[in-house]
Amino acid sequence: MSNKVSVIIPTYNRIKFLLRAIESVMKQTYPIHQIIVVDNNSTDNTSKILSEKYPEIKVLFESKQGVSYARNKGIKIANGDWIALLDSDDLWRPEKIEKQLFLYENSEKNRRVIHTNELWYKDGVQLNQQDKHKKSGGDIFEKCVKLCCISPSSALLRTDLFDDIGYFDEEFPACEDYDFWLRVTAREKILFLDEPLTIKFGGHDDQLSK
Repeated sequence: MSNKVSVIIPTYNRIKFLLRAIESVMKQTYPIHQIIVVDNNSTDNTSKILSEKYPEIKVLFESKQGVSYARNKGIKIANGDWIALLDSDDLWRPEKIEKQLFLYENSEKNRRVIHTNELWYKDGVQLNQQDKHKKSGGDIFEKCVKLCCISPSSALLRTDLFDDIGYFDEEFPACEDYDFWLRVTAREKILFLDEPLTIKFGGHDDQLSK
């Protein structure tokens, strides 16, 4: 398998955050094969702004059907060997994808999920993660039952994983990733890169986790 990476970014009325997220993808030290933004019927001219600023990005304008639908739509049309998920209010360190693929190349090749450690910010202030939020790899299903232990924005997934596990459940208005990671970790061992290469931002009013 080659290592072409498709990046999927769902968004809704977050253009100021979205541009920051896209820039973090553009600055990756590993060449990105494809960027797909799924615009969930934004009213802030997201699609128009992106088409003018980044004509190389594929933008899908969809009726507002939720983040799971948006992620699934992007995953299904992607043509990379790997899927990297990124929420539109998060961003990556420049070496994130390169280091994840380096870990993959130097580990057991049957691992199909690689996630990283994270930095968390809320209202501009860095948060200290509690022990229960500590990330890890290997067989983490039991840990994932108690708490969602993988962030979509940190995850790099081999495309063939979705053929076996399925997609994000579109019936869930939130916590859709919790359900997905339970299905994944019940069958897969996970690779973990213990570096804070994913940066997550909280505190804004439209967060689904609220």
